[in-house]
Amino acid sequence: MFKMYWGSYVPEADSAAEAIRLGIEHAADALELANLTRPGPFGLRTIELGEYFGIFEGSRLVAMAGERMHADKFREISGVCTHPDFQGRGFARKLMFKLIQRQIQRGEIPFLNVMCENTNAHRLYERMGFQTYVESIIRVVSKQ
Repeated sequence: MFKMYWGSYVPEADSAAEAIRLGIEHAADALELANLTRPGPFGLRTIELGEYFGIFEGSRLVAMAGERMHADKFREISGVCTHPDFQGRGFARKLMFKLIQRQIQRGEIPFLNVMCENTNAHRLYERMGFQTYVESIIRVVSKQ
């Protein structure tokens, strides 16, 4: 897994003004989207760990991104995903820039983790302004 941190400019404007802050009432929709897209560990209550924002098409949640881990001045961007039918529209990028702007305004440093085999996401994050800090080995343990 690559650990990456934000090493670029402060986004100037809210890039996802249409995004809605996700709450408990959106938990099932968020879990459904996460189960479909597999952005990493995600449970029914994950959206309670920080700010999560989503973009809706009608009543359907089509993209989301949020925050999970927070240690000192570092805050993780997590759960970044877009429904396959809506990919390529820049939703994930907009949501991430929204979170980055909010975190920097709070004096925090955005960071994220991305699996090494997810080369498309890794390249996207680098183009956005994230820098790879370290590559680490992880083990995923789950019940069969």
